[in-house]
Amino acid sequence: MNTEAIRAPSWHIHPDAEALARHLARAIARMADAAIAARGAFHLVLAGGNTPQPVYAALASRGRRWDAWHIYHGDERCLPPQAPQRNSQMAASVWLQQVPIPRAQIHDIPAEMGAEAAAAAYAAILPPQRFDLVLLGIGEDGHTASLFPGQPWGLDPATPAVLAVHNAPKAPAERVSLSAWRLRRSRELFFLATGSGKRDALAAWRRGEDLPAARVGTGATVWLDEAAWPGS
Repeated sequence: MNTEAIRAPSWHIHPDAEALARHLARAIARMADAAIAARGAFHLVLAGGNTPQPVYAALASRGRRWDAWHIYHGDERCLPPQAPQRNSQMAASVWLQQVPIPRAQIHDIPAEMGAEAAAAAYAAILPPQRFDLVLLGIGEDGHTASLFPGQPWGLDPATPAVLAVHNAPKAPAERVSLSAWRLRRSRELFFLATGSGKRDALAAWRRGEDLPAARVGTGATVWLDEAAWPGS
């Protein structure tokens, strides 16, 4: 096991999910402006699931210079491309179809190919440099992206940048996920958590339990609402 210490994250607590989405979208837009001014592009990895949907919807009216945005996904479910459960479909419907990011710069995971083939294909298109920002969620069991407790997380940089996930404890069992080390290869790392259902997982993180989210998120910034905050 990688022995890197799990450093505590910083916590940004907001009154509710709406306030969180508003402030986080504003922060992402500012980061994009800064990255584009400094390096000519903004490389962003998206979180899946339900939690980030209001953030993505808010970004549609806040972003600028869409021609310089490059979009990636932290994980994907092995389902047909148009399946509504796909993370790429969620992001497209609430945000990406409404803004003029060039289609060639929206890098969906081809998970319909199957976990092994899709992982190999996606690894080949990841940028050689660090991402500018990685967005992640946390599950009630402490998983993040499709890195689950009791399964390989890809902490060692010698492991593949993209993992084929089999037998995931949440349906569908077949998935594709960026590895822990590749998710961490980013200038900034943000976690999102809303609702009381995430409180126990965040409390376990704060206690120092060895969760996938804690390993990936050492030193990260966690954006959460008061309902998710586990307190002292």
